[in-house]
Amino acid sequence: MLHHNICPLCKSSETEPLLSCTDYLVSGKDFELFRCSKCGFIFTQDPPDESESGMYYKSADYISHTNSSRTLFEKTYQLVRSFMLSRKRNLVIRATGKRRGNLLDIGSGTGHFLNIMKEAGWITTGIEISEDARKYSSSSFGLNVVAPSDIETLTSGQFDCITLWHVAEHLHDLTGYFTNIKRLLKPGGSVIVALPNSDSFDCRYYGRYWAAWDVPRHLWHFNPETFSMLVKREGFNVTSTSVLPFDVFYISMLSEKSRNSKASFLNGIVMGKIFFLRTLLNNMKGSSVVYRLKAENQ
Repeated sequence: MLHHNICPLCKSSETEPLLSCTDYLVSGKDFELFRCSKCGFIFTQDPPDESESGMYYKSADYISHTNSSRTLFEKTYQLVRSFMLSRKRNLVIRATGKRRGNLLDIGSGTGHFLNIMKEAGWITTGIEISEDARKYSSSSFGLNVVAPSDIETLTSGQFDCITLWHVAEHLHDLTGYFTNIKRLLKPGGSVIVALPNSDSFDCRYYGRYWAAWDVPRHLWHFNPETFSMLVKREGFNVTSTSVLPFDVFYISMLSEKSRNSKASFLNGIVMGKIFFLRTLLNNMKGSSVVYRLKAENQ
């Protein structure tokens, strides 16, 4: 268990309890969210140590580590994923200005994004903590996916783009990862990071039931301001932002399910549409924000 006596972002001692949230996926346990009064950063207090965290991912419902289509939620996820893979590919092309290149995806899951980039002619490498997901990526798509401990063995300066799709919020050692990202990136290369937004319209509406808290798997709960603070500290600048439009529908459906809505699927669709339309006027309030980064002095 990791207890933070000071804010992990700004090092202020002025932190206070914010919410008590339930792990609806695996354990049913409650975990406390704390917020820094100085910088506004939100973090999960007393999460399991990294060595113990694996048990909180062992669920057939943890969809990024499986390829299941048993339920309506899972079928919807698989359908939307096909569209979003093309969108992510186009984001990489726009961010790098390249139709071909060398890509590293950190937290590559079952490898579907890496595969679509491979099919587009990119040289791809993945990093994934789940052994089962690594095996699936290799057997299904012939991908090169390694364990997180192997990141140090990758050759410096080889990647045109490094992506983290809803991964940074899980990482215990953010500074260590950003140090390696900076080392592995080619001069002028791009980093793309997608994160849940703790200042989103849907977060404010659902409160403790917001599915993207996802305690204790999500350790850090960024908004655009606090994430900009983090990357600045680590030697990067945010060059542009956008949203992943369908995430809000999926998160809304799961949030409705968490609060025992009798029609969670339909209610999630309705509320997701409302949040999506509001986001058109202010993408900084989107459920998921995509940040494009460049290393400083490049």
